[in-house]
Amino acid sequence: MLLQILSLLLAFLQYFHVDCSTSFSSSFLHSTPLCLPEHRAALLEFKNTISTIPVDDDDFCDFPKTNSWNESSDCCSWEGISCNNVSGHVIGIDLSYSCLSGLLLANNSLFHFQGLQELNLAFNYFNGSISSKLFSQLASLTHLNLCSSGFSGDIPHEISLLSNLVSLDLSLNALRFDAQGFDMIAQNLTKLRNLVLESTDMSGVAITSFLNLSLSLEHLSLGGCQLYGEFPGEVFRLPCLQHLDLNWNENLTGYLPRTNLSRTLKFLDLFSCGFRGSIPASFGNLTQIVFMDLSGNSFEGQIPDFLGNFKKLTTLRLHSCNFSGQVPLTMFNLTQLRELGLSHNRLDGPLPNHVTQLQLLERFSFSDNLISGGVPSWLFTLPSLKELDLSYNKLTGPIQQIQKPNSIRHIDLRSNNIHGNLVALESLDLSSNMLDGRIPSQLANMTFLEVLDISENDLVGPIPHGNQFDTFDNDSYSNNSRLCGLPLSKQCGERDGPKPPAPMTVGHEGFAIPFIWKVAMMGYGCGVVLGLSMGYIVFTTGRPWLFVRMIERDWQKKVSMWINKNKPKRN
Repeated sequence: MLLQILSLLLAFLQYFHVDCSTSFSSSFLHSTPLCLPEHRAALLEFKNTISTIPVDDDDFCDFPKTNSWNESSDCCSWEGISCNNVSGHVIGIDLSYSCLSGLLLANNSLFHFQGLQELNLAFNYFNGSISSKLFSQLASLTHLNLCSSGFSGDIPHEISLLSNLVSLDLSLNALRFDAQGFDMIAQNLTKLRNLVLESTDMSGVAITSFLNLSLSLEHLSLGGCQLYGEFPGEVFRLPCLQHLDLNWNENLTGYLPRTNLSRTLKFLDLFSCGFRGSIPASFGNLTQIVFMDLSGNSFEGQIPDFLGNFKKLTTLRLHSCNFSGQVPLTMFNLTQLRELGLSHNRLDGPLPNHVTQLQLLERFSFSDNLISGGVPSWLFTLPSLKELDLSYNKLTGPIQQIQKPNSIRHIDLRSNNIHGNLVALESLDLSSNMLDGRIPSQLANMTFLEVLDISENDLVGPIPHGNQFDTFDNDSYSNNSRLCGLPLSKQCGERDGPKPPAPMTVGHEGFAIPFIWKVAMMGYGCGVVLGLSMGYIVFTTGRPWLFVRMIERDWQKKVSMWINKNKPKRN
């Protein structure tokens, strides 16, 4: 009897559990709050007062998120809108990449959301200054992102009222902090973990203001902020700091701290600043570092051995740092390294004879140093290597020992003492470029040439004859519609169409050879490798890679900042 009662009780409890769960789930679904009417009205008013630009007019635009906003739907379901699950209040507005333009005036309905926690207006085309109402009315904000949003002028002091801010990004605008404004931020925003101010004009900010930054700060980006003075070493010691970017502050000076450096640091960019002295031993504790660029500073002495302790490091740039002495062997044991740049120093001695650890290395740049010895063969066995620059050193050895693996796209070995003769060149691939004009007859003197591919160009005139040129078939010249002569079926003398434009030429002793071919033949009979390196660079990229790399690294960020500051405003 007792057993039957227990069985019935168990069955009842199971039914009750299922029924309650179903009822609760149904009740929860039906009780999900809708957007408050006043919030929907404020958002629609904002939509009607802001213009959008055509998506095709700008790469920043994905699509106008406000297109999904309409009166017939719950605003909590609109693109870019987040609501509190209980109260229905709008707590997040993300309109980044939304093609928006216009003014945010003091009476804008966007400032009605006093409980708003997150606001993202990044990568839009707003005009004019930032209204102080954005800060005084939206005091509950924890995350504010106005990156590249088109604002200009002075940053209102009311920004210091956002005492709950955890993340602030004002970068890539034409904004300006005065001394008092930034000092108030540093003192009042004690919860900040993320502060990004790249290209913000901070030339009037006292450098000592950075001593008041939040101890919880994890990310600090001040690139191109026109900072002036000696940067306080205390910032390097912030206990939670993971990302520090001070690049392109040419008037910023200082010394790297010798003690208590933050061990949490993962990203350090001091490119083109004015730091001095040596790299202290405290840097050996940066075992979490992933990216380090100290280029363009005035350090002294040798590169320390402890850089080989950075087992997580993927990028190491020490260009133009005034370093001397030999390169520490420990640097060649960094298994995660993808870029190693030590150009424009006074480094000497040979490169190591045997290296196996750099399997992920893609860029290797040691140009303009005093490196001696031969070009080590292991460089040409690295499976990921794409760019190799050893130009302007004192390297020696025969050119025949230098072989190009499939992964390498760019090789620059010019201005060394490498010997050899380009007449011994066995393979020349110039296909799929923009070569025009005639093929120089001098190329027929390259008697060791076994493979030639100059297809997919715009070459004209007769194909040279003699030596190896008599062995190449049609495929070597295909898709050059104005070439003629054997092995092609088209005979010279047939109509070749309009006269081609004159190619770029380099004059030499009374005659002119098209520049692109001149590069290919440089070194013929003179025992230097300039022709091989620069020729390969030009022919594989269509432009001299040395200059491209200089622009990519040294100017890319400054150009981007200038473009964002001066991009046209659309109404």
